[in-house]
Amino acid sequence: MKIGILGGSFDPIHMGHLILGENVRDSLKLDKVIFIPTGINPFKGNRNTTSPTQRLEMIKLAIESNPHFTISTIEIEREGISYTIDTIKSLKGRYKEDDLYFIIGSDIIFQIEKWKDIQQLFKLCKFALVNRPGKELKEIDNKVEELSLKYNIFFERISSPFIDISSTDIRNRVRKKQSIKYLVPPKVEDYIIKHKLYVEEV
Repeated sequence: MKIGILGGSFDPIHMGHLILGENVRDSLKLDKVIFIPTGINPFKGNRNTTSPTQRLEMIKLAIESNPHFTISTIEIEREGISYTIDTIKSLKGRYKEDDLYFIIGSDIIFQIEKWKDIQQLFKLCKFALVNRPGKELKEIDNKVEELSLKYNIFFERISSPFIDISSTDIRNRVRKKQSIKYLVPPKVEDYIIKHKLYVEEV
């Protein structure tokens, strides 16, 4: 099988995440995409996030209509900081004969060498690189070429519609009592309202 891995805090999951996952799945003909909500991000520290249970429930509601989308709780269940290398190692243990595609935005490649055990990570999985605004395309091309030569790694380049939605903006809008309709799936919007999420500053 060909399996996509899409990680993030998903606090909350929004339409941009879903469009990204489906576009990569369709472009690479993946059998499924696994959404993996983070525990403690090594680059964001221990920022207060919505509880794992609530974030998981929102993901379930968001992806329930797509048979190709599924969830893993591997990082939430792990104690301490979640490193991508540990997650991929665990997944390779489960999917020994399958190809794993780690989905990242093109902006990430400029920091990726700071990741823990990056050389080993490059050997364990493939990378699906989704174009994002913020960097000149030539600058991204040069960095991809540099990494490819240095680590003998191939990046699958994916063009995706740019959806300018962020979880931070959604949380701020809820706090300000502004509409989040069409930014998140209807059931996620209902869940946020019902459980009074993001009403107060965290």
